[in-house]
Amino acid sequence: MTGTVPLGAGPALFRAPRRALTVLVVSQVLGGAGMAAGITVGALLARDLFDSASLSGLPVALFTIGAALGAAVLGRVCQRRGRRVGLALGNGVAAAGSTAVVVGAAARWPVLLLAALLVYGAGTATGLLARYAGAELAPPGRRGRATGTVLFAMTLGAVAGPNLVGPTGALAHAWGIPRLAGPFLLAAAAYTAAALVLLAWPRPLRPSPAADGPGAAEESAIGPRRPARGSFGVVTGATVMITAQLVMIAVMTMTPVHLTGHGHGTRAAGLVISLHVGAMFLPSPLSGLLADRAGGRPVAAASGVVLLLAGLLAALAPPASVALSACALVLLGAGWNLALVGGTALLTRAAPAENRATVQGLADVGMSVAGATGGMVSGLVVTGSGYPFLAAAAGVLALAVIPVVALRGTPP
Repeated sequence: MTGTVPLGAGPALFRAPRRALTVLVVSQVLGGAGMAAGITVGALLARDLFDSASLSGLPVALFTIGAALGAAVLGRVCQRRGRRVGLALGNGVAAAGSTAVVVGAAARWPVLLLAALLVYGAGTATGLLARYAGAELAPPGRRGRATGTVLFAMTLGAVAGPNLVGPTGALAHAWGIPRLAGPFLLAAAAYTAAALVLLAWPRPLRPSPAADGPGAAEESAIGPRRPARGSFGVVTGATVMITAQLVMIAVMTMTPVHLTGHGHGTRAAGLVISLHVGAMFLPSPLSGLLADRAGGRPVAAASGVVLLLAGLLAALAPPASVALSACALVLLGAGWNLALVGGTALLTRAAPAENRATVQGLADVGMSVAGATGGMVSGLVVTGSGYPFLAAAAGVLALAVIPVVALRGTPP
């Protein structure tokens, strides 16, 4: 496709991309449930299996390493075979990993459980990679909002998942499976359904026809594209997202351990995490609108301030106060959302169309590696220095890196 959109053909031409966006949204709702359910109990499952709090960050580290591998592979699959095939494959692999986690936990086979968590991590990669597909389905000038819509779609499932820890745990117990493996039963079903929804759509997830109109060559996946100056935009966007991922994962991973270690039950921990995950995705339409109107830099810079506030509140909140811990985790999720949307805008704006999906996948590899690092180190830091130190240090790191990188001048 090259020239202009034919006069009078607009509604018909845009109908397929809109339907494709609906399919993408439905798959994201299902995938969100699978992702959040596993994240909520991963650290607790490891603590019970290994009987050590210092290793409780291992599951998050493993499935974020899996997400790194998944992002690299799926980015290439999306580039070569299309977004629909790549996203369906990722959801299918995540469903298989979730099933293997249940088997490993039931049999108390640590090696199988740890290997399964690597495979499960592909689901996290799939859910985030879908934001790029959403951007491509929207006309220029609305792609930030389309990105936000796809991320927002994960909210329903992501918020519901942690709150189903109790019911799914009871179901697992009735089947002779450890209670903490119950959420992975939900994850297996949800990811399978997400893959089937994508495969049932008979057409590729094609970009909006407006992207091929006059001036399309100067448009990126989010907002108007300016001439690229090397890899500056790609590096800036990736740095913002990677730093936010490191900070968010480190604090989020240890929060359930911190709460249950001070006498709160898994239901309270699940509620706090569900509010956090909701804050990760619920503000996405607003963040996308801000990215469309103001640009990615201010949105990304604001995330550093919000993440600092989150870290300080988490550090200063009394262990007995679930409410204050929940507020801190809500701020943590909101700051991460701003960084993700703003960083996505900066990165995709600079990525060349001929290898955009591959570059996007590699950026998400960096996020996954950062998450793995945060998940692994968080348990060691909490064991050595305590949860308040971890939370405060994470907030300071976010403020020291993200606004500086996001607001630095355009290179010559």
